[in-house]
This record gives sequence, structure tokens and C-alpha cells, in this order.
Amino acid sequence: MATISAAMVKQLREKTGVGIMDCKEALSQSDGDIDKAVDFLRTKGLATAQKRAGRAMSEGLIQPYIHMGGKLGVLLEINCETDFVAKNDEFKEFAKNIAMHIAATDPVGIASDDVPDDIINKEKEIYRIQAIEMGKPENVTEKIVEGKLNRFYKDSCLLNQAYVRNPDMSVSDIVNDMIAKMGENITIKRFVRFQIEDS
Repeated sequence: MATISAAMVKQLREKTGVGIMDCKEALSQSDGDIDKAVDFLRTKGLATAQKRAGRAMSEGLIQPYIHMGGKLGVLLEINCETDFVAKNDEFKEFAKNIAMHIAATDPVGIASDDVPDDIINKEKEIYRIQAIEMGKPENVTEKIVEGKLNRFYKDSCLLNQAYVRNPDMSVSDIVNDMIAKMGENITIKRFVRFQIEDS
């Protein structure tokens, strides 16, 4: 059993933002391995998020973000359960970071269910033509189309995307971590991204 030092707890706390007692427990469960402790906390956070998923969210905030001298902007609605969390500085920072992520990545929707059918059908057709031009048989073509569509969802749907400030985590991971920290349900409700195109 590894000895858990105050420095290790501090390092894990700085890395995750989680409370001291949770950091100590994670390090104990992970034999002092910081990376394993981070994974332990993320798994615990995910379990917490799933438990809270059914609770009502009647509070939140609208987060604006303007970039490039006013040529690119995002309006984002994030909901939570209480006014207390909505006014929390860490929650506000989280909302700002998600808005900045949207500005940088231009997602087509929050989750795969939000992608319009015409975009999905167009993507499928492109992938199918590519596979046929490579000489792939029909049964292989369908598997290629399905694989490329899943990759499209990962790249294009907000919750599936690698988080720009930490590409080892998805946006969904970041939301679940915030749920674990704040102790209540949080969801990205909707967003709109505006950009003035160069002529």
C-alpha cells in the first residue's frame, strides 16, 4: 500500500479540482498512481452524473462569447438545478470554456440525435461513393460507411468532440466532471454560432 503524501493530494487536486477527501480516496484506491487516480475520479464522476440525470433543471445561464474582433460569436445555454450553482464562479468559467470550444470547433449539434437527416444522408452517400470507388464489395461498404459516420459524429457533435483545452477528454467528460464537482445535474441545452464570412 503506497503512502499518500500531502504533495500527492495537492497535485491530484490541482489536476482535477476535486475535494481533498475525494483525492485521498482516489489515491488510496490507485496505490498512489496519479493517472489511475484521475481515471478513478472520472469514473466516479460519471456514475454520479448518471444518478443525477433525471433531476429537473430550471436554472442556468446564457453564456456569450465573442472572438476575432467581433467576427465570430457564440450564444450558449447551460442548465443546472439551482440558482446557487448558476451563480458559482467555477460554473460560469465552465460555461465560458464550453462557449470558446464551440467557437473553435463549430459543431453541427450537441449530440448525434441533433444532426439533421439531410446532413447524415449526404455524409453516408459520400462515404458510400468513396468505398465503391475503392472497389469494396457491398457488405464491406456498409461497414465502412458506418465506421466513417461514427467518426463524423465524434468530430462534429459537441459532446463527442475532444475538448480543445484537454484533448484527452471529451466535452461529455468535462460536463460529467462539473456535475460531480457541483453536486447537481448540468446539461448543455442549446447553442448558436455566428460567423461573418470573408468575401
